Amino acid sequence: MHTGRSYKLSEFLVWTRRDIYRLIVLGAVPVVLYQVAGLTWLAIPWTVVALLGTATAFIVGFKNTQTYNRTWEARQIWAEIVSNSRAWGILCRDFFNNPVKSKLLVYRHLAWLTALRYQLREPRAWENVHNRYNVEYQKYYRIPEKEVSLETELAKYLSAEELAYVLSTNNKATGIIGLQSKTLKELYGNQEVVVLQLVEMQRTIKELSVQQGRSERIKNFPYPRQFATVNSMFVKLFTFLLPFGMLGEFQELNAGVEGIMKGNMVWFVIPFSVLISWIYTSLDQVGESTENPFEGSPNDVPVTQLCRAVEIDLREMLGETDLPPSLEPKNDIVM
Repeated sequence: MHTGRSYKLSEFLVWTRRDIYRLIVLGAVPVVLYQVAGLTWLAIPWTVVALLGTATAFIVGFKNTQTYNRTWEARQIWAEIVSNSRAWGILCRDFFNNPVKSKLLVYRHLAWLTALRYQLREPRAWENVHNRYNVEYQKYYRIPEKEVSLETELAKYLSAEELAYVLSTNNKATGIIGLQSKTLKELYGNQEVVVLQLVEMQRTIKELSVQQGRSERIKNFPYPRQFATVNSMFVKLFTFLLPFGMLGEFQELNAGVEGIMKGNMVWFVIPFSVLISWIYTSLDQVGESTENPFEGSPNDVPVTQLCRAVEIDLREMLGETDLPPSLEPKNDIVM
């Protein structure tokens, strides 16, 4: 997540520079063929390009709205996870007089948060974080899940036996939730909690499981590929045809100018077509970088930071003072 006021223009230009290079070529070739080679038949009616541009604008706007909604939903899910995590810490601390069990349940919950965030950072075929321009930008921030193994992180919160069990499961977060429920059953069997306390704690576990499932749904179900494909095709087609549609329009401007520019106005097709096309390609790239809110991009939901904040809160509830530091942004980006 970007925590600064805005991205710098220089960062944005570097991020989109490959599109700019391509657009310069797409703008220059038709102009050279038209003006130098005399292939004036290359000019196409502006109305055709304008209609295509309108359709492209609609579909790009639709995509960006939907990808933003995916990110916003992910942020809401994790706000609920944070709230329920704090509630879980309070329940574990106050519902029974067994500090050892309280710490066990709280630390297991921290292990659940850790396992969940690692699962959400796993790559998917449709994600964009491995695109060249995104890989280059990763030098400006760090992804903790790529630097430290899951086993090392889980070892902070689980016993060796539990760690071995969790690592053997397919869905490690679900495995930890199962351990939590099993411990609650044992506490109830030993009469360390009454039925109302058991129900309340199981309800919290259920809520956490639901939020895990909602996170996994966003992670494992991409923005529909048919919409993403059509969006990309429309943008590419529009940026290809745009300079051809502008040739005739700028040629007509020669009648109203004198001096050195008379007869050469068509050369302005290059900068103006690049500018207009860059707007479309940049909007497409922004939407693309927003559609997967857990992939490890600068626009992700900061699950690692949220998990660290929860850890600090829960360990403070247990009376601990040796707490980990809060995660600070690097170049205004925090994971």
